Amino acid sequence: MTKKRSRRIAKVQEESMANAEKITEIKAKEFDEKMKNKKIEELSVELPAQPHPPHLESSRDRALQFNRGQPSDKDLDPDDVFEFGGYVAREAMCDEEYWTAAFLRAETHWEDRNHDRYVESHLRKYTGQEFNEIKKRRKVQFGNKCRCIVTMKKDSKDVKRPVLKSMVGTLDLRTRHLVGGETFPEERVKPSNFGSFRMTRSNRYGYIANLCVSKPARRQGVATNMLHFAIKQAKLDELEQVYVHVERKNKTAQDLYKKMGFQMIERATPQLEEKQLYLLCLEI
Repeated sequence: MTKKRSRRIAKVQEESMANAEKITEIKAKEFDEKMKNKKIEELSVELPAQPHPPHLESSRDRALQFNRGQPSDKDLDPDDVFEFGGYVAREAMCDEEYWTAAFLRAETHWEDRNHDRYVESHLRKYTGQEFNEIKKRRKVQFGNKCRCIVTMKKDSKDVKRPVLKSMVGTLDLRTRHLVGGETFPEERVKPSNFGSFRMTRSNRYGYIANLCVSKPARRQGVATNMLHFAIKQAKLDELEQVYVHVERKNKTAQDLYKKMGFQMIERATPQLEEKQLYLLCLEI
């Protein structure tokens, strides 16, 4: 099983890198063509400073090094990590960790479809999309931000593992604001209410998403301790509520969040009924 997973990871890596190279070449050609066709403005107009070409995020900027090791303890602030057993929870720090988190999410999403003949293609596509989304979400936009939290196996003096073989869990902790008219996350409100939207501390909240743990590491407290770390970070961000959506059929996840102190919001909306979800909230 481990060898099969390693071969699958290697195949997705190889094809993802090849696709990234092709996309970069296409974007670079499009940009060059656009600059060539751009008309020169009249000389009597003060010309603006020469614009910098757009940043093309790809493996050409810095090739992903999939044998890269974890950062050493001296590179980590003790306040930014949470150690438990043989693991450590912290925020992801490099592209290799973002990619591995994306692959773990893809693998979890498709784990019940191993017999699907297109599963490799699905994994590759999902991993690439989620990798780009993780990097995009990291950028603070309109007061919203996102932390990609991961759980890694701890290195020892005798055992040094690459990132790919170290990550066993991941989740997103997002900081959001209630849109004007909302009383809870993603509530459907009338469009006219959006005009009253203001970003204040009172309408900020945390949101947990994409929590997953690799199969070999399940039932070892990884999810629970990763949530402990996420809640600690939410407190540091001065958030007062943390929300999470859970599938109604996922009793295991419901029990996990309730054990952590989350309580179900009793407002049964048509939207939650339609998506077969529960909304849970933790007051911190």
